[in-house]
Amino acid sequence: MSLPDPGREADASAAIGFDLGVCVQEPIHLLGRIQSHGTLLAVEADTGTVDTAALNTGPLLGIAPHELVGGPVTRVLSPEHWAEALEVGAQHEAASLVLPVSFDVAGTRRMFDVTAHRQGHLLVLECEPRTVAAPDFARYYQGVRRALARLRSSATAADCCQAATREIRALTGFDRVVAYRFDGENGPGEVVAEDLSDDREPWLGLWFPASDIPPQARRLYRDNWIRAIADVDDAGVGLHRRRRGDSDVPLDLSNSVLRTVSGFHLEYLRNIGVRSSMSVSVLREGELWGLIACHGDAPVTLTPELRAACEFFGVAFSLQLAVIEEREQAEALTASRERLARIVSRATPDLEGSLLAGDDALRELLDADGVALCRGGRSSVSGSDIRAALLEALQERAAGLAPGTVWSTDRLSEEPDQPGGDDTAEHGPAGVLMVTLSRSGDFLAWFRGARPTARRWATDPSRPVQVGPRGERLTPRGSEAVFHAVVHGQSLPWTPTDRAAAQELWRTLTGIVLRHEAELAALNEQLRIANADLDSFAHVAAHDLKEPLRGISNAATFVIEDAAADLDETTVRRMHTMQRLAGRMDDLLNSLLHFARLGRGGLRRARVPLGRVLDSALEVAGERLAEARVQVIAHDLPEVYADENRLYEVLVNLLVNAAKYAADEGDRRVEVLVDTLRPPSGGAPERTVVVRDNGIGIPADRQDEAFELFHRLHGQGERGGGTGVGLAVVKRIIERHGGELWLESEPGRGTAFFFTLGQDQGQGEDQGHRDQGQGQGQEGG
Repeated sequence: MSLPDPGREADASAAIGFDLGVCVQEPIHLLGRIQSHGTLLAVEADTGTVDTAALNTGPLLGIAPHELVGGPVTRVLSPEHWAEALEVGAQHEAASLVLPVSFDVAGTRRMFDVTAHRQGHLLVLECEPRTVAAPDFARYYQGVRRALARLRSSATAADCCQAATREIRALTGFDRVVAYRFDGENGPGEVVAEDLSDDREPWLGLWFPASDIPPQARRLYRDNWIRAIADVDDAGVGLHRRRRGDSDVPLDLSNSVLRTVSGFHLEYLRNIGVRSSMSVSVLREGELWGLIACHGDAPVTLTPELRAACEFFGVAFSLQLAVIEEREQAEALTASRERLARIVSRATPDLEGSLLAGDDALRELLDADGVALCRGGRSSVSGSDIRAALLEALQERAAGLAPGTVWSTDRLSEEPDQPGGDDTAEHGPAGVLMVTLSRSGDFLAWFRGARPTARRWATDPSRPVQVGPRGERLTPRGSEAVFHAVVHGQSLPWTPTDRAAAQELWRTLTGIVLRHEAELAALNEQLRIANADLDSFAHVAAHDLKEPLRGISNAATFVIEDAAADLDETTVRRMHTMQRLAGRMDDLLNSLLHFARLGRGGLRRARVPLGRVLDSALEVAGERLAEARVQVIAHDLPEVYADENRLYEVLVNLLVNAAKYAADEGDRRVEVLVDTLRPPSGGAPERTVVVRDNGIGIPADRQDEAFELFHRLHGQGERGGGTGVGLAVVKRIIERHGGELWLESEPGRGTAFFFTLGQDQGQGEDQGHRDQGQGQGQEGG
C-alpha cells in the first residue's frame, strides 16, 4: 500500500499557505511510517502470521518485507523468543519491556532489542539493533537514583521542575531540556524550568500557543510516557501490509516506540534548529499536566535502557509533583481553617441569614469578589452584582451534578452555556467556583472579576504561523523577539486549595442543615450495605482469626501444664509470653471489631496513663531490649490524651528501634519522659513525649530518610533486619492524632524522638485525623 511522505506533504502545504486545521485533523497515529534506525513486525497473535513488516526488514533482519508478510514469524524469530514476546505483549498495551533477541542475518547472529505490545489482534514487535555489547544498567541506575534523590529534596513545584530538567539533561546529554506546563487541557503552554547549554537563548517564562501541540498529539502524550525522535531529517520507512478486502486503514502506531511523527512537527523542529528530540509526559491524576521536552543539536538514537530510565524518571517526577502540590494544598487549607471555623461557628439552618449577613468572611474564604447561595429556588447574593440569567444557568448545571461536586472556571465567557453573550462577558464575573448542595440544583458559588494578565509569548498567539526560510511554518521566534500580550476576560485561577475549602465547607454544612429526605434514603441504603459488609467482616474475624489465637493460647497452656517439669525456666517463661501475646492479639481483634461496628473509623481518644501504655509496650519489646542489654528508664509519666492502642504501637516501634540500634559497647539505655517543648513548626510550647536512646545515632544528612516508608538506613541483614516500616507507621499515627514527630540525633551519641499528640481532653474525638486501616507496629529503621 502506497503511503504519502509527511515531509513532502508539509512542503506542499507551505506552497499554498499553511492551514492549522490540517494539523488538528491529522491522524498522527496512522501515518504508516516508522523511524529508520529500527524495524517493525506486526504479527497475528493467535496464528503467528506476519501481517505487517517495515520496508527495511531486508537490510536489518535479512528477509525482505514481501517475503515475511503472510508467512510465519518464526522465519526470523525462534519459537522460544516468539512465546516470550507473546507473554510480554499480553501484559503490556504499550511497548515498555525490552527483550534481547538475536537474529540470523545473512549467516551472522545480530543482537536486537525488541519491544512488544498488543494492538487489537496483532502483536507489534519493534526491533532496534543493539549498539553496545550489553546495557550499562549500573550507570543508568546510579543516574536515576541521584536524580530521584534531587527530586525528593525539592520543596516546591518550581524547584522540582528545575531539578527534573537538570537531571534529565545529565542523563541524556541533550542541549536543551525544558519543563513545559499546559494551561488547561487544551490551552497554551509555559516554560516553567529549563537547563541548557551556554550558547542557547533562554526560553524560561515564555508561552507557546496551544496550536503547537494539537489535541490528538496531547492524547498520545497522555497515553505514552515517552516519545523520541532520533533525527528530524530521517525520511523514515513505510510499512508493507497484507492486502485486505475489508479495510485499508493503516496500522495503528499509537503505542509504538519507533512511530514517526507529523511532517509538520518535524518542520517545526527544523525551524528552531533542533535535530533530535525526546518528550517525557508529566501526568496529574491521569491528565496531561505538561512535558519535559529535550532538544539536541545533532541526531541522537537513545538506547531502550536510557528511554526506560527516562520513562521511570517521568513517572517518579509526576508522583513527586503530586506530593508537593498535595502538601502545599494541605498547608494552605490549614491556614484557611481559621476562617472556615469562623464561618461554620455561626452557621444555622437559616444559611442565608447566617452565612451572607454581617462581615465578608464567606467571600474572603476564597478571595472572591462575590458569593451567591441558591436554595429552594431562592437566591441570596453578596458582593458582586450577579445577573439572574447566570444564576439560572448555574442552577441548571448544578442539577446535573452530584451533591458535593465542585465545578469551576476562570474563563466563564468561554463556557458553551454561558448566558448573555458578550454583554455578560464584559460586565459580569470572569470566574466562578460552585459547590452543589443537592440534586435539585441548590448551590453555593463564589465569583471573581476579570484580572488582565500579561504574558510573554514566543510568537504572536493570534498568528502562530510565520514566514520561514521554506514558506509559512509554525516558527516560534524565541526570546529575541518576544511578543507581549495581555490576557483579558479571565479571572485569577481557582487553586486546588480553593476547591478543597469549598468542599470542606459543604461537608460541614451538610452535617448541620442540608440533610433532606432523598439524601437520607441514599445514606440508609449505603448504611445497609455497609452493615452487611461489617457483619461479614465480624464473622470472618471472629471465626477465622480468633479461633487460631485460642488454639495458640490453649496449646501453650497445655505445654505448661503437661510438661512444665521437663522444661527449663527460659522455655516456660517464653510459653507464658506466648499466652500473653495471644491474649493481646485477641484484645486487639476485639478493638478492631468494635471499631467496625461503630460505622466511623475514628481514633478512640481518652485520658490514659502513659506509664500503663509503656508497660504494655514492654511486654512485646522488653525481650528484644533485654537481648540487646538496653536498660529502660521511665521518668514520671503523666496521663496523655490519645488512642491507647495506637499509642501502644508507637512506643513498641520506638523501643524496638532503640534495641536494634543500641551502641556497640558501654552502658546502653533508653529513656521515656514528658517535657514541654516548642515543635519545629513553631507556635506555643506543647507537652511532648520523648523517647531518647544512647545508641549509634543517625548522620545529619540521612535523618530526613528515617521516616520514609520501606527505607532502612542499613542493609537488609544488618541491625536485626526489618522492612523499614516501623518509623513510617509511627509518623502516620502521630499525624492522625494531629500531632508532630521529629528527631534529634548525633552519630555515636544516640537519637531522641519527640512527638506531640494534638488536641487535649475535652475536645472529643479527633474528627480531623481518622485512623483508617493502620497496620500493626513493625520494626523501625
